[in-house]
Amino acid sequence: MAKLLIELQSEEIPARMQARAAEDFKRLVTDKLGAAGLAFTGADAYVTPRRLALHVDGLPLKQADVREEKRGPRVGAPQPAIDGFLRSTGVKSLDDCEQRDTGKGVFYFAVIEKAGRATADLLADLVIETIHGLPWPKSMTWANGIFRWVRPLQGILVVFAGKTVAGQLDLGGGATIDFGNTTVGHRFLAPQRFAVEDFRDYQARLKTAHVILDQRERRAAILKAAEDIAQREGLRLRHDDGLLDEVTGLVEWPMVRMGRIDPAFMDVPPEVLTTAMRAHQKYFAVEKPDSSLAPHFIVVANMLTDDGGRTVIAGNERVLRARLSDAKFFWDQDIKKTLDEHAAGLGGILFYQALGSVGQKSLRLMGLAEEIARRWIPGADAKLARRAGHVCKADLTSGMVGEFPELQGVMGRYYARHHGEDAAVADAVGEHYSPLGPNDRCPTAPVSMAVALADKLDTLTGFFGIDEKPTGSKDPFALRRAALGTIRVILENKLRVPLTDAFALAYKGHDFDAMKAAGTVQGLLDFFADRLKVYLRERGVRHDLVAAVFGVIGGEDDLVRLLARVDALKAFLDSDVGADLLIAYRRAANILRIEEKKDGRSFDRLADPRLFAQAEEKALFQSITDLTERAQPLLAAEDFAGVMAVLARLRDPVDAFFDGVTVNADDANLRANRLCLLSQIRVAMNAVADFARIEG
Repeated sequence: MAKLLIELQSEEIPARMQARAAEDFKRLVTDKLGAAGLAFTGADAYVTPRRLALHVDGLPLKQADVREEKRGPRVGAPQPAIDGFLRSTGVKSLDDCEQRDTGKGVFYFAVIEKAGRATADLLADLVIETIHGLPWPKSMTWANGIFRWVRPLQGILVVFAGKTVAGQLDLGGGATIDFGNTTVGHRFLAPQRFAVEDFRDYQARLKTAHVILDQRERRAAILKAAEDIAQREGLRLRHDDGLLDEVTGLVEWPMVRMGRIDPAFMDVPPEVLTTAMRAHQKYFAVEKPDSSLAPHFIVVANMLTDDGGRTVIAGNERVLRARLSDAKFFWDQDIKKTLDEHAAGLGGILFYQALGSVGQKSLRLMGLAEEIARRWIPGADAKLARRAGHVCKADLTSGMVGEFPELQGVMGRYYARHHGEDAAVADAVGEHYSPLGPNDRCPTAPVSMAVALADKLDTLTGFFGIDEKPTGSKDPFALRRAALGTIRVILENKLRVPLTDAFALAYKGHDFDAMKAAGTVQGLLDFFADRLKVYLRERGVRHDLVAAVFGVIGGEDDLVRLLARVDALKAFLDSDVGADLLIAYRRAANILRIEEKKDGRSFDRLADPRLFAQAEEKALFQSITDLTERAQPLLAAEDFAGVMAVLARLRDPVDAFFDGVTVNADDANLRANRLCLLSQIRVAMNAVADFARIEG
């Protein structure tokens, strides 16, 4: 068994593409090895800014020999059949074939033996195919070549069993890259080319040349060094996994240093400072023990200096000072305008062509947030909700949000506080986009909830109203996220919001055809049913139970009540009584479906007690009547566990009915009456949930 080492050395690969490229590189090579019949014991991919590397262990030196048998025509078959068999197998004559008696006659057999090729002879084509097959999100050509890659490719190292594999990549335009056994170290600290013998030698010599090959090792080293340097100053690192991953992809030999933020900038909102440092400079923020932002930053350099990093620190402090000067300028200019003055400019920002400007959206949010607060959110001040709806988008016209779009909402809160808006209004402005994802915090303040719901409902009804709905995996307007955010705000705050009324209210705010309102609302209800299944499935709730409750007679659009129904239904079906009753329901529903199709009519009407011929019919009818009477007040009181307990009483009379009564009696009137009785079972149970939608 032997080892294979491949390195593709290039100009700097964008950090955001590196992890995926390493996975694709490993997948392509190992898949091709498997297709060639070359088994291996392990494979690991590595990536730095300037190289993709793969180490494959336990490869055989050659493919296994292959012996293949093919049965041909019967002995004595016509000559054309024999000639066709010889051509298909590559055998020269029948003398090279065997004759075997199969029990069904004597047939010719061709035995073809193929010697396995040396692994080294296969690798050149495999590597070239892999290089061409890497699916980069973006690629480029360079010089006079036509070959495309993410960045100019500078070297290809392929070593197998301690020997260099011969090969050549054609770049077009007369340019080529020959395979070799050499690589380079750090661009500035060790640019000289050196030869390697195998992976262990390769990794060790790279480290000597100031390159940490393993991206996991680089990441861990950066994190530890950053935490240590912050701790020495009595501070702590503000963890940012996304930034840590990105910085890991920017350096081959990380040197962690701490710099200072000019005190003149510390009165700028801390989110502005951290965003400017993160977005433009890739600096880590550090905190004081009280979690407030410290006037320091951590930079990860890719360079050693003779002065212990002082030059690096000074240079980065100078660059950061210029960045923060711009941020402070935007802040100083923005706070000169009131929120109303900022909001006045929203008419010049297009929300969507068919839905008008952001200014028009703000006008809709005023009324919608006010109504939501008044109708459905206990403790919410409707006037404050209206005010927050008016100014929640105002910061979109600010210079700060123009420079850092990710701070929308955040800056609005600061501007609102600066100009003396009510604290509830300021918080609602800052939180109305929330939650943005599954890990984002949900607003809990009454006014914030009203504005957050208004914003999402306006967006959802707007795009559904113009028939711009998500299709398949495409959701350009993030409507699935808006629906999940709405669901979270309602459920996590236990708000009693009837979705049908909420959608209809939001629909009225748009200049849409009133005749299409019902269709839009129903489309949104169906959409929310699917989103709710996703939301609850992540919490272990069966999707069919959600569908069953959504399909209840009269509809169920109160999410809090719906969830209570789902919980009660699950507990009921988990019991023996519930499981048996579900079977009985299906039996009744199947009989009805068959007989209604046969007769071409429905039996959805009350059975006539005067036609009952057996005690089991009377008992079942009485149980259904009692169920209906007992269930209604329990449903009104939202005592769904109690409803299920009442429903469980149907089990014995239903079982007795099916055991002792022939539904399809010879007497037509008796048969029809018994089918009506089965229909009453279906109607009674469907008042709790649509049991037809329950699976399993």
